This record gives sequence, structure tokens and C-alpha cells, in this order.
Amino acid sequence: MQYEGVLKKMQTELGNPIQYYLVFEDSFLNVNQLLNKKIEINFSGYQCLNCGKKKKIYRQGFCYDCFYSSASVGDWIMKPELSTAHLGIQDRDLAYEEKVQLQPHIVYLALSSEVKVGVTRKTQVPTRWIDQGAIQAISIVEVPNRYLAGITEVALKDHYADKTNWRKMLTNSIEHIDLMEERLKLEKILPTEVQEYFFLNKNDLYEMHYPVMEYPTKVKSLSLEKTPTFEGKLTGIKGQYLLFEDGTVFNIRSSEGYVVRISV
Repeated sequence: MQYEGVLKKMQTELGNPIQYYLVFEDSFLNVNQLLNKKIEINFSGYQCLNCGKKKKIYRQGFCYDCFYSSASVGDWIMKPELSTAHLGIQDRDLAYEEKVQLQPHIVYLALSSEVKVGVTRKTQVPTRWIDQGAIQAISIVEVPNRYLAGITEVALKDHYADKTNWRKMLTNSIEHIDLMEERLKLEKILPTEVQEYFFLNKNDLYEMHYPVMEYPTKVKSLSLEKTPTFEGKLTGIKGQYLLFEDGTVFNIRSSEGYVVRISV
């Protein structure tokens, strides 16, 4: 069987294990069904997820022009403390920014390699944690806008990492910490503006179980630009990565906008 189209991040469904889906324009694929099977991935070009043109992808599935013009990839996406919609101040498109920034956001702790702090919209729970390959996650605060979440994250970066060590995540080399206990330490170091939103004793620990048959001991990343044709046996899916028997790992998220054909 063959599936062809533009790569977008895998859609997920929380379960035991998590279910993963690749969705193309005319078809979709439950990736879990490919475990323990040989698959071939062929790269044939690019298509910008924003303008739809067949232009080389620059970042996050966007061509260069769209990356520097689209409101959906403004600096406040990666640095939520730069959000200004709550002040009525536009970055690129105020209507879009108000829609995204002025909604409930969660600041959380997650275990994907070591303990990390992060921010996500409430509507993205638990998707955000699955995409990061976290095995556990817990909310710290729920705030009414992205700016408050951002300044909370900045305050906690002095105590926790804010990025996942993807190699440790994919080899399952995870530091096991009691997140409920960890959250109890945080009240006094939160910004004054968000202390009223603190979850002190809420029982909301999420656990994620990934469809992985065997974790690799070492990993090597597949770049379709360098290796436009790859074949291997799929042995796991974690975060937004496909894991293969030979230790090769393929990051679907970082390959958004690539046109591929997948043969099973």
C-alpha cells in the first residue's frame, strides 16, 4: 500500500497505548498498524503549509516568506512572555493574536527526559505533552492569557529546563521525579500576578504510554534532504518521532511541508 501527500504533525489520541495518525489530503494512516513492518519513505519536494506553494521549507512547515509574515509563527509563539494582545497591541495580526493569546493557558511540569516546564493552551492538553514524548505531566497554573503563562514559565526556567533532550527521550533515559511533590515547592517562586491561579493539591497527573516495541540505545536522525529514500522496520512511535530497528529516528514535526510517499 502507498500513501502520498504533505507531511503534517501526527494527530494523536490518548489511550494505552497512544494512537498516532498521519493525515493526508485524500487518505489517512493509523501509524500504530505499521509497527514491526518495513516501510519505505520517499521524499519528492516541498509544499508550504501556509501559502500552499511548492517552495523550499524554511521553518515549522512554512516557506521563508510565510515564516516572516504569518501571524501564526510570531515570536510570541516560542516566547509567550512577548504576548501583547492583552494590551491591545498588535504583533502581526491583532485579531488572530487575540483569538490565540486571550484564552486559558496551562503552565506545566512534564517528564520527557528530565523535568521540564512549559506552556500550552488548555485546548492542547494532553496533545502538547504527547507531542513532546512526556511520560507524565501535571498542571501548575491555569491562567486567562498567554502573557501570564509566559512570565510564569520565565520565572520557573531558573529551576527547570524548558526544552526536551530528544535523545534521552527517545532512548527512554528519563529521570523519574514525583511531579505532585515537585509542584508543592513552586508556590513561593511564582510571579505575584499568577499566585491566585496556582494548583496546590489538584489531582491531575497525566500518564502517557507510547507504542514502542523496543527503545534504541543510540539514535541517529533521518534527514530527507540528505537521504531522500529510506527503508526500515518500524519499532516504535514516541513524541512526533518514528523509531526504526537500526536506531534511525524520523521527526515528523520537523519535516512538516515535505511531500512524501510512504510504501508499506
